[in-house]
Amino acid sequence: MDSVRQVVTRTALGLAEYVTPILKESKFRETGVITPEEFVAAGDFLVYHCPTWQWATGDKGARSYLPKEKQYLITRSVPCYKRVKQMADHNEEFEEVLEEEDGDGGWVDTHHYATKNDNPEIENANEMTVLKSDNVLNHQQSNTASDCDEEDEDMEAFLQSGMLDECDPAAVSARTKVLKTSSTNQTLHFGVDQKANCENSGILQLRTYDLYITYDKYYQTPRLWLYGYDEHHQPLTEAEMYEDFSQDHARKTVTTESHPHLSGHMMPSIHPCRQADVMRKLIEAVADGGAELAVHQYLMIFLKFVQAVIPTIEYDYTRNFNLSSFA
Repeated sequence: MDSVRQVVTRTALGLAEYVTPILKESKFRETGVITPEEFVAAGDFLVYHCPTWQWATGDKGARSYLPKEKQYLITRSVPCYKRVKQMADHNEEFEEVLEEEDGDGGWVDTHHYATKNDNPEIENANEMTVLKSDNVLNHQQSNTASDCDEEDEDMEAFLQSGMLDECDPAAVSARTKVLKTSSTNQTLHFGVDQKANCENSGILQLRTYDLYITYDKYYQTPRLWLYGYDEHHQPLTEAEMYEDFSQDHARKTVTTESHPHLSGHMMPSIHPCRQADVMRKLIEAVADGGAELAVHQYLMIFLKFVQAVIPTIEYDYTRNFNLSSFA
């Protein structure tokens, strides 16, 4: 029944997207949606600060409302070291629904009630700041435990401590050196430290994902797509890929659909129906704190809050922050 409903929904949305006019006027601050031009600007900003992301053209007919050479964004061979069920700190007791009005289950912050000791990586994460004056991302490293503690108290404290920082090029460079794909046998090679860590922690062999960000003309927001490979770079089955998605979102927020720019490619996608509303609330919350989010930062923030859906896929090379619940 669910599969039939999804087919009907996809057909209806496909028709709706076809007849939906192209958004010309910015409504970013009012509703959280963006125009195609704003999508390109946000994509350029992401590519500049995180070079693992690149623009692509696709093999289907180009969307006329986007530049031919900037139809969608892609990053390849993103590591996934373990399955969601293996996460020691993935506990329903720590989860908080961010958007519960949606019939599909809403957005879930998987670490809302977790303490700092439950996640040492977050305890050491760098603090981030949204600059009020020029809306430019700026590095700011946290030097005290109290700075880190503020980020998980609640949304207000989190926003006061800052939300976003630009990508650290050194971190990206170091991470991309970990994975090398052989041109002859498509076998992935581990760096020494990563291989030792995997063996000592008892996790499954490495999976990798190609991630895509497209512009959804109907919802007027970005949309994330994923396609996974096993340790031998063989495509994962649909069931295997769903092992790497939060079970609160699998087959609800995440559905398998046809990629809009790649012919014959069915792959999981994070449905964008609630993304604009989440972004709008983030914009309002930041504004209440006296700061301002610029539209070119959209994809950086977008990649942050969709990580709740795919917590073990380590695509996010920007500074860490946690989403708290909205009052």
